[in-house]
Amino acid sequence: MIENPPLIQIKKSTSRNRPSQKQIDSFKDIPTSFICDALSGYAALDPAIKPLSIPGKTVNHIVGPALTVFSGAADVLGMAIALSEIQEGDIVVNCVNGFQGTAAVGDRIAGMIRNNGGKGLVTDGPMRDLNGIIETGLDCFCTGLNPNSPYNSGPAKIGYSIDIGGKTVNSGDIVVADTDGVAVVPFDKIDEVINKLQRIVEVENAMDKEVSEGLKISQKALDFINSDQVMYTD
Repeated sequence: MIENPPLIQIKKSTSRNRPSQKQIDSFKDIPTSFICDALSGYAALDPAIKPLSIPGKTVNHIVGPALTVFSGAADVLGMAIALSEIQEGDIVVNCVNGFQGTAAVGDRIAGMIRNNGGKGLVTDGPMRDLNGIIETGLDCFCTGLNPNSPYNSGPAKIGYSIDIGGKTVNSGDIVVADTDGVAVVPFDKIDEVINKLQRIVEVENAMDKEVSEGLKISQKALDFINSDQVMYTD
């Protein structure tokens, strides 16, 4: 007879990557769009994963190391256990395989993420208990709201690679989230992206200044218009 595996598998913290605080701080106030530019245009999770809409609340810019959780569809046991693995500043990234039929997380889990030092939550499912979530002050990114109840039975995996929002995310990857959505920097590309960001910030700021001063069309676009790559027709 084949024995059933344990319901919960946890990758030890000593076996999980974790960026330095200096690396994390390098992404402070950097928009998700700049992160995407530094990663060949593609670093964002599916746009269905967006800031939880809270009337009158400005979406905060958050950055931190991912703590990954694979909960599977319609189950919250993994999230309840993952609370014991949160380190200060973590952003919990919870995969429910995109299941929309029940809430992935409610206000109590959100509150305990905050109580354990977590900075935010990202999930590919909906949430519930909006008023309670507002009280926790936790920044949440999800697919919307659904009051249906999840199970609490497992199985689940914590700290392992997950596929969420069209991307593979590992614990220790850097998560950046803001009004536009959620971007992920793979752990092994953190320094590469940091090196690229200085130039990207300079270029973007210069372009913003030109537009604010009245620029109507870029020189690059004008040069293209005047090249043999553009043909006018009647």
